[in-house]
Amino acid sequence: MIKPLRVTVRPAYRNEWDDAMALAWRVFMQFEAKDYPPEGIESFQDFITDSVLYRMFLLGEYQLFAAYDNGRMIGMISLRNQTHISLLFVDAAYHRRGIGRRLIQYVGDYVLREEGHGFVTVNAAPYAVEFYHRVGFTDTDVRQIQDGIWYTPMRKCIKN
Repeated sequence: MIKPLRVTVRPAYRNEWDDAMALAWRVFMQFEAKDYPPEGIESFQDFITDSVLYRMFLLGEYQLFAAYDNGRMIGMISLRNQTHISLLFVDAAYHRRGIGRRLIQYVGDYVLREEGHGFVTVNAAPYAVEFYHRVGFTDTDVRQIQDGIWYTPMRKCIKN
């Protein structure tokens, strides 16, 4: 029997950065790394361990939000340039339980409130393309590759 979740979503605190990046790495290796050559895996690791990215987070130029179940981080989502989802990962034990959808909704609400316009973009990994389609994203271009990372550019209009 699956126990009911007590999920909250909120901005991540400074001291939660390492936990969020560890979650991203763990889920990436479990579900996505198989789709990438060694160059892509190294590119992803370089991205999540980049000190410039961390400084941007500390300065409020890179937003990080997380989902928690009884205080334990179970998912995370980040925004680059205020409207581009740069990372979205959910712990494997919580897949298909609405956590990713809640994170997308939270970010959509944030973008409407902070930016005043209603769209978000993402470069979806092969593993995540169908999820993004299910939550309302549409492809804006064909699948591409950069630094060994395959992705499909997508966009979602956010409605009040």
